[in-house]
Amino acid sequence: MGIKNGTKCAAGVAVLFGAALLLAGCSGDGGSEGGTGGMYGGGGESTSQAPQESSSGVDLGVAATELGDVVVDSKGMTLYYFTKDEPNTTTSACTGDCLAKWPIATTTSDDPTLEGVSGEVNVIESPDGQKQLTLNGMPLYTFAQDAKPGDTSGQGVGGVWYAVAPDGTMIQ
Repeated sequence: MGIKNGTKCAAGVAVLFGAALLLAGCSGDGGSEGGTGGMYGGGGESTSQAPQESSSGVDLGVAATELGDVVVDSKGMTLYYFTKDEPNTTTSACTGDCLAKWPIATTTSDDPTLEGVSGEVNVIESPDGQKQLTLNGMPLYTFAQDAKPGDTSGQGVGGVWYAVAPDGTMIQ
């Protein structure tokens, strides 16, 4: 029985190690405005770096990237501000093709769950009826070219897209 229990323990450690590897992400160097994505496209190369925290089970969490700690969605994807949005807006300035490249950060709750985020979080209604998350009055977006948690290839795209710090400030 001792060997059987030892095998179970080793298997448990292997599962935990595997889970930790899944949480590992990478971050990018910024991206460009042009490229194949037009004004809202871009994306640069990325390098590996593990997120500091997991945000699973929460609407907004925090992860460590080469930009420092950034706000992430429930899947661990970096969230961005669009500087063409007006503070405390009730509608997003990103529409049409923009939304294909910069999907909105959504929740199903009127009271989003947070982990490590200290800015003021609210919800606005998107044109298609979804609940879009806002932080300090600014709508939040992911970047379609960020392939996995920890990627930050949307940073600085077009001089109008910037990652968000846990206190809601824009990272420039």
